[in-house]
Amino acid sequence: MKIAALQMVSTPDVARNLDAAAVLIDEAARGGAELVALPEYFCLLGRRDTDKLAVAEDDGAGPIQQLLADSARRAKVWLVGGTLPMRTSDPKRVRNSCCVYAPDGRRVARYDKIHLFAYDNGSERYDEGRVLEAGDAAVAFEANGLRVALSVCYDLRFPELYRALGRPPCDLLCVPSSFTYTTGLAHWELLLRARAVENQCYVIAPAQGGVHENGRRTYGHSMIVDPWGEVLAQRDEGVGVVFAELDAARIQAVRRQLPALSHRRSGLAGA
Repeated sequence: MKIAALQMVSTPDVARNLDAAAVLIDEAARGGAELVALPEYFCLLGRRDTDKLAVAEDDGAGPIQQLLADSARRAKVWLVGGTLPMRTSDPKRVRNSCCVYAPDGRRVARYDKIHLFAYDNGSERYDEGRVLEAGDAAVAFEANGLRVALSVCYDLRFPELYRALGRPPCDLLCVPSSFTYTTGLAHWELLLRARAVENQCYVIAPAQGGVHENGRRTYGHSMIVDPWGEVLAQRDEGVGVVFAELDAARIQAVRRQLPALSHRRSGLAGA
């Protein structure tokens, strides 16, 4: 299966971001991709954290979700829809939700980001918990016979999530992200390759990548990694599409040659 990670430099304007996403989805489909993944916050990188509240949607309804469903149907692809703000019972909190659509436009999965990013190095400060409500459930779905696991950005730092998703083992881990430049430079590739190696599966990581209108710089380097930890393709910064082939035989070969998944000690640390 050919897969594609879409890199964006999203703005505070939802309509512009949706138009840009639709163009990239169609480009990926023309390139032969059967599964396409958008980055975290593809629909909005606002000037303030609270901007998410104003564009949040009810589950199953709204222009952002409609764009994703229509794009999947038009392009005839499995579409991992980055993330969008989904309303909660608390008007001051939203969930950061990743919705997945089948090639006929049906929604087949929703994952709400579990781990909320916080960072303070004295000059950069982030705290997603100020406006986000954390999710509480791991989610995977089936696409063309492949088991695909969902996660978002900061989740990447918590290997226990991927272990929970690995029953049975996954073929592909999706990590739509909006890594800061500082943390991305230090840890992005390292963590993605580690998740691929320890779970012996492919990883697709579409990212925000560049200087945004709100002044923030995201790291980019959207990439696809194979089960041996090899980076198959990546894009440093700027808008574009990253393609690679997901080869099920490659997964089986790695697991057969080095059967680490079967050597796991389930009684240790709840693994």
